Parts: sequence; structure tokens; C-alpha cells
Amino acid sequence: MTSLQAAPRLSLRLAPCEPRGRMLPPWRLVLSPSSCRLYTLISRQLPICNAQSYADDLLVASAQSTTTARSRLIAAEREEAKAVLSLFLRQKGLRSAVAARIANKSDGFVEHLISKLQIAYRSRYAEGRELSTPEIRDALLPYLEALSKEHGDSLVEVVENFPDPFAAERESLSYSMILTPTSSNKQKAVARVSTPTSEGALPELVLYLLDLGMDHEEIKNVVRKFPAFAYYNVDRKIKPLVELLLELGVQRSSIPGIIRKRPQLCGISLTDNLKPMMSYMENIGVNQAQWSKVICRFPAFLTYSRAKVEITVSYLTELGVSKENIGKILTRCPHLMSYSVNDNLRPTAEYFRSIGADAASLIQKCPQAFGLNVESKLKPITQFFLDREFSIEEIGIMVNRFGIIHTLSLQENLLPKYEYFLTLGYPRNELVKFPQYFGYSLELRIKPRYARMTGCGVRLILNQMLSISDTRFEEILQKKSGGF
Repeated sequence: MTSLQAAPRLSLRLAPCEPRGRMLPPWRLVLSPSSCRLYTLISRQLPICNAQSYADDLLVASAQSTTTARSRLIAAEREEAKAVLSLFLRQKGLRSAVAARIANKSDGFVEHLISKLQIAYRSRYAEGRELSTPEIRDALLPYLEALSKEHGDSLVEVVENFPDPFAAERESLSYSMILTPTSSNKQKAVARVSTPTSEGALPELVLYLLDLGMDHEEIKNVVRKFPAFAYYNVDRKIKPLVELLLELGVQRSSIPGIIRKRPQLCGISLTDNLKPMMSYMENIGVNQAQWSKVICRFPAFLTYSRAKVEITVSYLTELGVSKENIGKILTRCPHLMSYSVNDNLRPTAEYFRSIGADAASLIQKCPQAFGLNVESKLKPITQFFLDREFSIEEIGIMVNRFGIIHTLSLQENLLPKYEYFLTLGYPRNELVKFPQYFGYSLELRIKPRYARMTGCGVRLILNQMLSISDTRFEEILQKKSGGF
């Protein structure tokens, strides 16, 4: 009876009992598909009332066992969901301990993830089948990614306070607004910063930002861009960030611009994210004294995950940039952090190497060039010079000497300046020696200097004509023209 002993784990429902001594037809049992073969065997081998009595016992045991098994299953799935949530938060740059703490204390959100699993695998649940770890990850990670894109740096707040992510900051926020980006969500958020309170005053957030130097329409535009901003608590979110920026040397007048550009910065935890990220950046060479300039140039710099920063730093090291210079690059051009390694940095470096340029040196001189598209921007510039009979080797030399040459406009810069160069009577290799020519203003520098030089009957090399100061330029002209 080995097969019968396993029966209490299964569920069934019996039709009303037939008279004693008859055999119960197998189709009178209402079975789950997985139980069919076993209970067909019971009905064929036992007299009906014996079968009924035994099946009743099985039914009671089955209900108890099923409840216990289901509880164990949900408990296991809950732990799996926490593990997936912790993994996702680590991928977004949180430290392992912080990610684990958030996952363990966010019971409401974890239960929400379980409901997502039940929806995604409805048929599996009906059959009582356990989900595998890959199946749980496949269902939850895309959903978490969608939430991350919607809420940005406020995702942790949503997770920790689910289903009421801004409970401390608001009076009411619909469930749909939490999870679904809609135009009505923006309208509600804008209404929140537009409508006076019952006492007739503007909301505290608006009053604080007005005092900070923003106007009301700017505040509304920020909320339209990032609706969650309307629910940020002034004392817990906005003021601490403003105080930190002031401590770093940011001018108070510059703070509204930072908020306009990156309101998500206000939603980042100072203790769990912002300050640890700053310490990490300083350890890789970002100048501590330059934080105010870095943040003003690119407020999004501190909103990138630790994982994203490490990927970029790792690639720069692979490229041959020293740790000290990595810090200098990020201090001078924090926008570099927004470039994808695979979509921007790597293909751009490979292209510059293909034309003979030193990619490691170039990214230190002109990091902004690595955000350019190879096909639509870099290759047309190279082709421009090839069409004018410069060799690929000469182009590589020009790039090494004047790294921003590929960032210049073809129509507004290179073409008119090259055409004017042809009228100057200089040999073409003067541009190879001094490609910085293309960096000077045609109307304000090149033409006036050339006219002054020729007017004195003097011939200077291109570099000397353009690069020296006005005073030195006049001294050389007078000396060469016999003025001394």
C-alpha cells in the first residue's frame, strides 16, 4: 500500500455514497489531474463504503497536509522574493548589508511581490507546483526594473513604505499612482504643489523652495518631470541635502539649478547612499575640494549606482588610465559617468586607436569626445580630412595634439576655417603641426591676426601667429618688421 500511504498529500472530492457493496465508478470522484491515477486505483479495488470511509480519512489528512505544505511553500517563496529584492538593490548600488536590511524589513512590499508571482504563475499555483528560483527571478526582476525606472532614486522609499510610499509626506496617494506612471499622477502631483492648504497657505515644500530661490512655475516643472518630488518631506529630504551642498561649498544661488536638473538627488539617503558614494569617489581620486564644482556641472553624478561607477572605473583602468588621473577626469568631466562602457567608451576608444590616436591620453585630454557616436560624428570628421588628402597617420597625429577636433562642427567650424586656411598660403602640414588652428575664432582671432601680420610685411608660422598673447604678438611683429 505504498501508493496509498502517499495519498494524504493529495486532494479529492467524493460524490454522494452509493449503496454498500457496489464499486464506485472512477468518474464519480472529482480529482485533481495529479491525483487521478491513484484514486482510480482506490475506487476499483475497494467496496464503495470502504472506499468512501478511507477517502474521507484521506480528505481530512489531505486538507491538513495541503495547508501545511502551502504554508511552507509561501514561506519559501517569501524568502526567495526577499533574496531577489536584495539582489536587485545591490545591482542598483546599495551595499549588501543595506540591501539585506531593506529586504528583510519591507514585509508589505515582499507580500506584494508574492502576489505578482501568483498572477504570473496562476496555473502553476492551481496545480500546487512549487516555483523554481529562476522562475521567481524571471518574474520579479523585470517588474523591479520597471519600478526603478518609474521611481528612480525613490525606489527604496517605495519599497520600505509599501503600499504607502510617501506616508509621512502626504495625506493620500492612490495605489495606482504608486505603481503605474500616468498623466493623472503628474496632475495630482502638480495640484499638490499648486493648491493652498485649508489654512490658505501654500504647501511647506513650495514655501521652502520659494525661499531657496525657485519660482512657483519652476517647482511645477520639476514635479511634472519627477512627480514623486511633490511628496518629499522638507525636513527629512530637502533640507538635509541643501545643508550638505552648502557644506561642500555650493553657492546657495546654485542650489535651485541643481534641483531643477536632478530632483531625484533629494530622494537619496545621505547616510546609506550619498555620503558612502562620495567617500568611494574620493578614494579613487575625485578632488574633495572640488565637490561643489562637480555637482554644479553634473548633479546626476552622485545618483549613479556603485556598480555603475565601478564598471566605468574598471574600464578606465583597463584603458591604461592611472587611479590618480581617473579622479582628475571625473572631477573635470563628471559627465563621463553617464557614458555607457559598451555603447560609448569602448567603441570610441577602439575607433580612436584605429586611426592612430592614443585613447588613454585622449580620454584625459578630452573625455567629452568619448560620448560621441562613432558612425554619426567621429567617422564624418575623419572622412572630412581624408577627402582633403590628409593621411590616416596625419589625422591620428592631429587628434593626439588637439583632442577636441572630433567634437567640432563640420559645417560651422571645420569647413569655413579650412577654406579660409587655403587662402593663407601655408602648406597643409602646418595644420598637422598645429591643429589647434580649428579651435580659434575665425572672425575674432584668425582673420584679424593674419591681416595685422601681412600688413606689417611679416610671415609667422601658424602656431606663432595664433597662440601667443596680443602683447607678445605685437612685440614679434615690430621686431621682425624692423620696428626696434
